[in-house]
Amino acid sequence: MKDNLKSEPEIRFPEFSTAWFETSLGDLLTFKNGLNATKEDYGGGDKFINVLDIIQNNFITYDKIIGSVRTSEKNKELYKVEYGDVLFQRSSETREEVGQANVYLDREKPALFGGFVIRGKKVGEYHPVFLNYLLKTPATRNDITSRSGGSTRYNVGQETLSSVKISTTGLSEQQKIASFLSSVDERIELLERKKEKLEAYKKGVMQQIFPSTGSGQTPRIRFKQDDGSEFPEWNYLKAKEVFGNVSNKKHQGDLPILSASQEHGMVLREENGIRIQATEKSILSYKIVEPDDFVISLRSFQGGVDHSRHLGICSPAYTVLRSKIPIVPQFFTFFFKKESFITRLSLTVVGIRDGKQITYDNFGQLKLPYPSLQEQQKIAAVLNCLDVNLETLDSQIQGLKTWKKGLLQQMFV
Repeated sequence: MKDNLKSEPEIRFPEFSTAWFETSLGDLLTFKNGLNATKEDYGGGDKFINVLDIIQNNFITYDKIIGSVRTSEKNKELYKVEYGDVLFQRSSETREEVGQANVYLDREKPALFGGFVIRGKKVGEYHPVFLNYLLKTPATRNDITSRSGGSTRYNVGQETLSSVKISTTGLSEQQKIASFLSSVDERIELLERKKEKLEAYKKGVMQQIFPSTGSGQTPRIRFKQDDGSEFPEWNYLKAKEVFGNVSNKKHQGDLPILSASQEHGMVLREENGIRIQATEKSILSYKIVEPDDFVISLRSFQGGVDHSRHLGICSPAYTVLRSKIPIVPQFFTFFFKKESFITRLSLTVVGIRDGKQITYDNFGQLKLPYPSLQEQQKIAAVLNCLDVNLETLDSQIQGLKTWKKGLLQQMFV
């Protein structure tokens, strides 16, 4: 049932030297398909583990479970999930996602599990957190997905999961690995919570800096000049008074092609990872975009307007806006990304179905705030500082996730 292997992990704690060994999931777990209830049974009763609970959590506890179901006492016993049990995603539209696993770590409250889930009931000796990480390693995931069947949907069954081979080690080493990787996950979760709080703080600051309608309301947060005196009251101008619609096509197709990025405005198409099919003839109809020009996608508006960081050319499907009066571009970038402005701009869309578009004339009628340039600069600097902090946190989170991915490859056979 268990065969010694010559291989061992690339990274190993020095106090362990015993060879890892191979076993099957069927030696550790017995499998059962989940409960299928009627539509009327959902929405009350006992917590009910479904696919989203498996894929959205590092581990599952009773309080993390989203759904609930009412069922008989007999079913509660048949479909009970207890500490150490493992839940598997039974089917998926993509092979890469089928058979994803997660472990139940609540010692106090049992739960139930749904029909799109397979429960692995603990019958062998293993550390639940260790097994949870092992089931997420590339080697084990590949073994499970390669055994899945189906055409439009991919499925794994109880027999398939039972036959999956894993390489494991003694309980002491399992505990050590589980504790170490859990500490990495805790650090990631801490940074993600910090990022969420900072995002909420930034949203609140923007709501207080920028009036809710942009039509004359006084901001709740005002900045002061360097000498401590008040800035002048804000003006409110029609967008057409601040920005003009430019369509300069006087180029020879020798400028770089730009494309719209949701986060960074108009960027070099290579930075956006999008292949733009354009012929030499069609490129001649492209518009010149200068640094600090703002751009709106006429036909596929998905959010606020942003300014370009580059000199280049863009498709005629975009409206290119250039300031008529002095502005601080970042101030308007932040204002244009405010949810209330995106909603207002979306309401200017005209046409039906594929013919929908935003026109400059409609955009031009919207009221925009226009504080003094000095106050625009201060506002932009504060919000930009928050963005820099958010980018730093995101970089740290992604770095830890990449490191963890490498650990999952190197700390297991």
